[in-house]
Amino acid sequence: MSTWCSSRIAAIFLILCITSFSTGANPPDVNNKKYVYVIVHGGGGGGGWSWKSIDRLLTLKGHTVYRPTLTGLGERVHLASPDTDLTTHINDIANLIRFENLNNVVLVGHSYGGMVITGVMNAMPERIGHAIFLDAPAPDDGMAGVDIWKSLIGKSHIEDGKLYFPWLIVDSPYPHEVPQPIKTFTEPVSYNNPEAMDLPVTFVAFVHPGQTIAQRALDPSWKRAASRNWLIRTFNSDHNANASHPEELAKLLDEIPAN
Repeated sequence: MSTWCSSRIAAIFLILCITSFSTGANPPDVNNKKYVYVIVHGGGGGGGWSWKSIDRLLTLKGHTVYRPTLTGLGERVHLASPDTDLTTHINDIANLIRFENLNNVVLVGHSYGGMVITGVMNAMPERIGHAIFLDAPAPDDGMAGVDIWKSLIGKSHIEDGKLYFPWLIVDSPYPHEVPQPIKTFTEPVSYNNPEAMDLPVTFVAFVHPGQTIAQRALDPSWKRAASRNWLIRTFNSDHNANASHPEELAKLLDEIPAN
């Protein structure tokens, strides 16, 4: 064999080795699908502002994130009215999805947001690819917030059609939580659309400090989720994981739709 041929073969072999090594060192991302998330914040005066860190982390992964603020809450506090009810909040999210022309949405509801996304699922199941309930109620058809949080609402102050939860500090600098129209808790939600009941759903139960999984599993919403054959996952955190565990929560949200 000529010297030229030997050198040629050696060069090809070296290129193949380098390519193989590079491929092994940097395996392709098998979970590289990108999703559209619509995140619905919790009640008690929360807002899209409180999900800014989660938005940033998911966006860095290449996802598209919407984190609207419900009417009368957050920066939309000036729109609060005694007539603002659960339907108002359901329409806030449904109209966002319609006007942005979103499909195959990963619909996320935290806390009170579970009531809202239940109504959205019922109204437009064809637009939803996956629903995620984060430490949120999973209501039956006809249930209202007062059925879920009866004790807490009973301890709260009601004035001018608005509910003031005990933890509110209304004169603190913005951003902070604000009073919430009481009708958002007294209006029942609809969950009777068979197509909505067929949607893939993940129920994420936050296991709070000092709580066991067995204790958490006693929650009526956990039991309803299990009866609906929803995927149930647990997450060790206080109720506001978006603030206390943003990296871990964003990682979980990134993983769920792909599984």
